[in-house]
Amino acid sequence: MRRIAVEQDIMAKNGRAAALNRDRFARERTFVVNLMSSPGSGKTTLLVRTLQELKTRGGRLAVIEGDQQTTLDADRIRATGVPAVQVNTGKGCHLDAEMIMRALAKQPAPAGGTLFIENVGNLVCPAGFDLGEAKKVVIASVTEGEDKPLKYPDMFAVADLVLVNKVDLVAALEFDVATLKANVKRVNPKATVLEVSARTGAGFEAWLAWLSSSRTVTAPVEARVP
Repeated sequence: MRRIAVEQDIMAKNGRAAALNRDRFARERTFVVNLMSSPGSGKTTLLVRTLQELKTRGGRLAVIEGDQQTTLDADRIRATGVPAVQVNTGKGCHLDAEMIMRALAKQPAPAGGTLFIENVGNLVCPAGFDLGEAKKVVIASVTEGEDKPLKYPDMFAVADLVLVNKVDLVAALEFDVATLKANVKRVNPKATVLEVSARTGAGFEAWLAWLSSSRTVTAPVEARVP
């Protein structure tokens, strides 16, 4: 009987591809943000509003859109005038570094600009795959429950920033934002937590300011997976 370490081989292959992506982004001075969340968090709506806001401030933008099927979200992105390439994963529950590499062959990253990667809606699998990004952002909406960081710790452990979305609904829900923030800090004390509403625009100045300050990260950074 022989044991084959399949998981190790898969992750090593992904790591090599992520390193190539990261080197490419560094050479081209492209700031890359990996957006992750569960389905229904408002991730695409938040991204659309973010792109609209950033377009008024100048700078080159592009999006890689991940979903199991359809081009619905990529179509919403393109409607803003920002180029987007759709990556359909079929039965896959996440994007990996090679998918990003293939997407870049279709749509090069914006040199000197910002590339947003909208990952497949899932609070488990995307956390384990380095894509070569500079920052990982997790969106957690107030409709999901305060316990998500404790139930899905790997996702929140890799986050540089957690955006608490749909705060305009707090008054209509039995949701404690302070408890969610405390749970994020239990899992990841270093994570920044901001409150936003993609619908009303509340909190967006702080979110855009975070992007601007993080934009200075252009040198290769080490992979961060749990």
